[in-house]
Amino acid sequence: MTLTLYNTLTRRQEPFETVETGKVKMYYCGVTVYDYCHLGHARACIVWDVVRRYLQFIGYEVRYIQNFTDIDDKILNRACAEHSSMEAVADRFIKAYFEDMARLGIKEADEYPRATHTMNGIQRLIHELENKGFAYPAEGDVYYAVRQFAEYGKLSGRKLEDMQAGKSDRVNIEDPEYQKKKDPFDFALWKAAKPGEPAWESPWGAGRPGWHIECSAMVRDRLGDTIDIHAGGADLIFPHHENEIAQSEAVTGKPLARYWLHNGMVKVDGEKMSKSLGNFTTIRDLLDRGVDPMAVRLFVLTAQYRTPIDFTDEAIAAATNGWHTIKEGLLFGYQYGKKLGWEVGTASLLAETVERFQETVNNDFNFPGGLTVLFELAKELRREGNIIVHEGKTETSPEELQRQWQTLVTLAGVLGLEAEIEAETQTSNGLSDAEIEAKIQQRQEARKGKNFAESDRIRDELQTEGITLIDSRDGTRWHRN
Repeated sequence: MTLTLYNTLTRRQEPFETVETGKVKMYYCGVTVYDYCHLGHARACIVWDVVRRYLQFIGYEVRYIQNFTDIDDKILNRACAEHSSMEAVADRFIKAYFEDMARLGIKEADEYPRATHTMNGIQRLIHELENKGFAYPAEGDVYYAVRQFAEYGKLSGRKLEDMQAGKSDRVNIEDPEYQKKKDPFDFALWKAAKPGEPAWESPWGAGRPGWHIECSAMVRDRLGDTIDIHAGGADLIFPHHENEIAQSEAVTGKPLARYWLHNGMVKVDGEKMSKSLGNFTTIRDLLDRGVDPMAVRLFVLTAQYRTPIDFTDEAIAAATNGWHTIKEGLLFGYQYGKKLGWEVGTASLLAETVERFQETVNNDFNFPGGLTVLFELAKELRREGNIIVHEGKTETSPEELQRQWQTLVTLAGVLGLEAEIEAETQTSNGLSDAEIEAKIQQRQEARKGKNFAESDRIRDELQTEGITLIDSRDGTRWHRN
């Protein structure tokens, strides 16, 4: 059961082999902190959170680093509009980030480097590029000489000559930045300070770093020259990740990352999410509307992580129903374990089920396939729970049920799906067991009074709400559909 991953760099699925046996160094390009996180951030953070959890589950020691971009024109623009500072804006939205991710059940990274805290490493890397002939100063700016790096384009598959043909009519030759460059493809490593902007002292004068160099420096400072997994959204492949490779590998002469993994984008009702279209949804807006955070996780995990995913009301409703099924299974042990005589911590996992889960997920993090295993366990436990409620016994031995439940809890935890223990489990429409039993009692009284119209009405009402009644000589049993 070898783990294989689709590597954006090689464009094929490959066996996963780490630089150091049993250890994974993983870096995720995090958010630019100028606003609240949206659904695209939610997808990326959930995917890489589960990737990390799964790697730990199969025995790897994972060091997981996620950066914050806290120097950026968008942050500066917001600070100016609010008569604030770039630091204050960044701090506010970093705090909001942690609040949102906690609600989604995202485990915190091992470290969250910030560009403003990595200035020495950034300047050191630029200096090394300059010494090796890959960078040049220009009136307080410093640019990367793209044509000096022979492998430029290897991640995205783009060729400079092809890009040149399409770029010529879009270049503004009057642009001062363009006039400073030796080549139109060169990009900024360091930007000279403009009046009123935050700036840091450097050998090239006061200024601030370019976006791409920040991540190269943070990866190197926290994880070394070569890491195992570099992750991010598909929109970062070019130019950000392409430029990271050019910067880092020009200095070290080593691969920056062995595996480049990219999650697909989020669409809303089939369209790209954007503020201009009015379909821009933040994580907190979604959760504040009452959508269960675990349903959001389930929604994300039902799609293969590299493919686009379409956010619709119907998709969230389906994910919510799916979560209620898994949740019922997760709560089974808390509801019936004592009655079944379980001893806490004594059950082993179902080895064949765990093996099937792992074999499925090992195929390029096939989390949708892993969810199928969870649903099978949850539905079986839900069925047994209904039998316990209505017949006072089970069709399966208590020992086997405990193994099923413990396996479900363990595998769900790998995907970050956890149910809060409640005093009384409710169905997706809000009906508790006691409320269902009360309606059945009303129906029985109606039948005794020969009010069959009322009896049928109650049956139909329960059926509409997903509750099926079964009449027999021993009384009325019910189960959730």
